[in-house]
Amino acid sequence: MANAHNDFFVGYIRGVPRGSRGLITFVTLAFVVLMAGAGYFISATQPDPGPGRFFFQYKSFTGILETSPYPLIRVAPDDTFPNGHTLLLAGQGKRGVQNKAASLAGQIVDVGGVLLKRGDIDMLQVGGKVPLRASVDGLSDIVRDSIDLSVTDLGVWRLTGEICDGKCYTGAMRPGTGIAHKACANLCLNGGIPAVFVSTAPVEGSEFFLLADLEGNPIDGALQRFVAARIQVDGQIERRGDLLVFKVDLETVEVL
Repeated sequence: MANAHNDFFVGYIRGVPRGSRGLITFVTLAFVVLMAGAGYFISATQPDPGPGRFFFQYKSFTGILETSPYPLIRVAPDDTFPNGHTLLLAGQGKRGVQNKAASLAGQIVDVGGVLLKRGDIDMLQVGGKVPLRASVDGLSDIVRDSIDLSVTDLGVWRLTGEICDGKCYTGAMRPGTGIAHKACANLCLNGGIPAVFVSTAPVEGSEFFLLADLEGNPIDGALQRFVAARIQVDGQIERRGDLLVFKVDLETVEVL
């Protein structure tokens, strides 16, 4: 009768019975593989938090300042950007630079700070030894004329995507998108950080748009309530140099 109970297991009396060892090993390995697979597939369904970059290296630029809908600087063509380039501007923390920029609109300016980058977007966090100011040396006529200040109407589009604040989206925070970032994004937008629209499908190769209302002004609280939600909205798209501006019609917003 004793042999009939060889597989009876009492952990504090003796080791795992020989007949049960294979089953327990299989169940343990299967559980580990199942959990690893579940973790992988769950993570694969989450939005990509990057690749935003916060370059802790001071850079300075000279270009033409525009303030509508948000402060930005147009710089001349170079080896990296043969058609010229646009830098969005933000202040330290959750603040924009509208107060500094207002009196310099349309002028040649010097500006320095820390560069944030994600995809096509470059944003300069202004500060340090070259604050936003009228340019000391200016630009030659040839260089100034090489800066593309044209505005091209690309028509009315219906886009699906998400409203984000440009600073966090470009790398200041991770994730810089999604419902977990909604409160932070609204604080940034209220402080004057440029608003951007990140589309699920590209327009002329770009999935990123500087956001404005139909009159070309910064978005207000009526549109901010849709921040971090997946929405569909109609609006007019303009090309300004290498930057696309999406002027949205608030009345057409639909939360998906």
